[in-house]
Amino acid sequence: MKRRTFLGGAMAVAVAGRGSSALAQQPPVKIGMSMAQTGGLAGGGKASQLGIEVWRDDVNAKGGLLGRKVELIVYDDKSSASETPAIYAKLVDVDKVDLLFAPYATVPTAPLMPFVKQRGLLLMGNFSFQVNSKVGHDMWFNNAPWGPADSWASSFLDLGQKAGGKNMALLAADQEFAQNLALTARDVAKQRGLPVVFDQSYPPNTVEFSSILRALKAAKPDIVYVASYPPDSAGILRAVNEIGIGDDVKIFGGGMVGLQFAAVMSNLGSLLNGVVNYNTWLPEPSMYFDGTKEFFEKYTKRAVEAKVDPLGYYLAPFGYAMGQMVEAAVNSTKSLDQKGIAKYLREKEHKTIVGPIAFAADGERKETATLQAQFRGVKDKDIEQFRSSGKQVILFPDKLKTGSLISPFEAARK
Repeated sequence: MKRRTFLGGAMAVAVAGRGSSALAQQPPVKIGMSMAQTGGLAGGGKASQLGIEVWRDDVNAKGGLLGRKVELIVYDDKSSASETPAIYAKLVDVDKVDLLFAPYATVPTAPLMPFVKQRGLLLMGNFSFQVNSKVGHDMWFNNAPWGPADSWASSFLDLGQKAGGKNMALLAADQEFAQNLALTARDVAKQRGLPVVFDQSYPPNTVEFSSILRALKAAKPDIVYVASYPPDSAGILRAVNEIGIGDDVKIFGGGMVGLQFAAVMSNLGSLLNGVVNYNTWLPEPSMYFDGTKEFFEKYTKRAVEAKVDPLGYYLAPFGYAMGQMVEAAVNSTKSLDQKGIAKYLREKEHKTIVGPIAFAADGERKETATLQAQFRGVKDKDIEQFRSSGKQVILFPDKLKTGSLISPFEAARK
C-alpha cells in the first residue's frame, strides 16, 4: 500500500497574504480517501481525484476550513474491493483523518458501509449505486446524480414510449452493476405492462456481438435498453454499425458505461450518433451554474499536465461538488463534528457547480439529475468537438432539457 499525501495549493495559499501564516500555524484538516490509481477504474479515479484537488486548492486559497489548511490523504485501492476496508481503517485509526471521502465506484465502496456505520462516521459517497440500500447508514451522502433507483430505466422508457414504443429488448453484461440496471428495467417494464420481447445477458469477456445483435433484431423490438461496460459498449456499437438494428427501433442505449469518457468517445466517433444514453454533466447551456465555467478552465489545464481524461465531464465536477458541500457544512456549523455536518447535509439544499443538491433519507439525491442525452452530428477522430453544445442533446430531465428525441434510431444515426 503506497501512501500519497497531497500538499498542493502552496502557490494559491501564498497569494492569500496574511492568511497563509495563519494556515501554517494550524494543523491541517485531513480528508482521507482511497482512489483507483491503477486497475480498471483508474481512468475515472484519476479524473475524480483531480476534481477534488481543484476544490482543495480553491478552499485553501480562501483560508481553508476553520482557518486550517485542507490536506488530502489518498491511497491507491487498485480498483479492488478487497483493498478498501484496510485502507479506511488505517485512515481512521493511524492517520487520524477528520473526514472521509469514499472511493470512486460501487464495488470498492460497498465493503466500507458496515465499517462507517459501526464507527458512526460520515462518508461522502463518490458515484456509487445503491450501496446504502441494505445498510441504512444515516451519515452517507452520495455526490452522484442518480436519485431514486428506478430513475435511469424510467426516464429512458418514458422517451421510448412517447416515441411510440410498444415493447422492449434488454441486453446486459453479466456483472453486478449492469445486472442491477437490467433488473430495474425489467421491473419498470412490468409495472407499465410493456412486453419484453428479447432479454439476454452475456459474459463480461464477450468481444463478438454479431450473433446476439442478429437475434435481437429478429425480435423486432421498439425500445432497446443496453446495460454494458466500456469494452462491451464499443463492441455492441460496432456490431450495430455492421448489422443494423431494424427500422422498428425508436430508441437505443440507456445504460452504456464508457460513452461518457473522452477516450471511448474519440475512438467510437460517428458510431455514437443516434444513441440515447445516461450521463452526468454535459457542455449544454442548461448545465452551467455558479463556478462551473471556472472549474473547467482549471481542470482542463491541469488534466493535460496530469494526463487524465481531457474532458472530465463525467466525474470531476462532482468531486469538486463533494468538497463544496463539506465546505458549506463546516463553515455553517463552525465545527468538524461529523454528526453536526451530517445533520446539515441532510436538512439543507446545497449550491454546487453541478447544480442544487438535496438528499433523501437514504443519502441519495431526492430528485434525479441523471441525464438522458442523444449523440448527434459526431465526426470521427475529433475529441474537441465534444466541448461544444449540440453533440449530446439533453432529453431528460425536463428542467435541463436542450432538445427533443430524434426517432427512429436509424434515422437519428444519419
